[in-house]
Amino acid sequence: MAKILVTGGAGYIGSVLVPLLLREGHEVTVLDNFLYRQASLVDCCANPAFRILRGDCRDEALVRRALDGQEFVLPLAAIVGFPACDNDKTAAQTVNQNAVEMLLRLKSPEQKVIFPCTNSGYGLGQGQTYCTETSPINPITLYGRTKMAAEAAVLASGNAAAFRFATLFGASPRMRTDLLVNDFVYRAVFDRTLVVFEGTFMRNYLHVRDAANAFLFAINHFDEMKGQTFNCGLSDANLSKLELCEKIKEHIPSFVYLQAPVGEDPDKRNYLISNEKIERLGYRTQYSLDFGIEELIKVYAILKKSSYGNA
Repeated sequence: MAKILVTGGAGYIGSVLVPLLLREGHEVTVLDNFLYRQASLVDCCANPAFRILRGDCRDEALVRRALDGQEFVLPLAAIVGFPACDNDKTAAQTVNQNAVEMLLRLKSPEQKVIFPCTNSGYGLGQGQTYCTETSPINPITLYGRTKMAAEAAVLASGNAAAFRFATLFGASPRMRTDLLVNDFVYRAVFDRTLVVFEGTFMRNYLHVRDAANAFLFAINHFDEMKGQTFNCGLSDANLSKLELCEKIKEHIPSFVYLQAPVGEDPDKRNYLISNEKIERLGYRTQYSLDFGIEELIKVYAILKKSSYGNA
């Protein structure tokens, strides 16, 4: 059993991860400002091992108090995605990078950090060559730049490990419909049609539950992972947007999509990702893209998009 601080623990990943950590017998403190007015951790409140601190990850006094007595620190608090970051550039800089640097300054050398970064740092990638953890970093959005800067600070601090997560998908108690797979399935369910911009651009994908499982894996294998960063995604899901649409059409045959002959997607990420490094340590994904699409079809029988998303 470990004592674990999760900043941003009521977010998309945290709302899956925190109940998982509690089920595994850990004591969990969450620091979150509940920016989206979510109630995703209400069920955790009955657990005596759960503690909640409402506040801002940039509040030095509060972060200092939250760190007291913790063994692991998982800094999930972030302004996530390029639209949300572009909507508030100051928050993107101060939350995604500066708050992480402050946390590193405040924590003790013995406290272990596991940081969620993003594989969007690879930017335009390397054509048909798979990006590994040693590939050049070239983030093309403010989101990517702030997250990669924070990752560098985390790894330089010692006693830390980081993940470069693929584009996440799937259901979470703090749902997001603005993620690519989640958005495309929403459009397939409700609109039945989709116009795709730059449909040949490639991404790698990962179910949010597998992201949560990756943190648990890192807690249990920290000594092997310390000082390193790891790509983390579905190795059978390096897909173009058009291939993703075709996959969704297998589940929703009435779905019609076409590639726009003109126009651009402002998110120009385009890369193939190798997840071999983390797999060599024994980490395995459990949730396929097909599972996630079927899951999302059921979710959208419950949710309407207007209240969900980051931007």
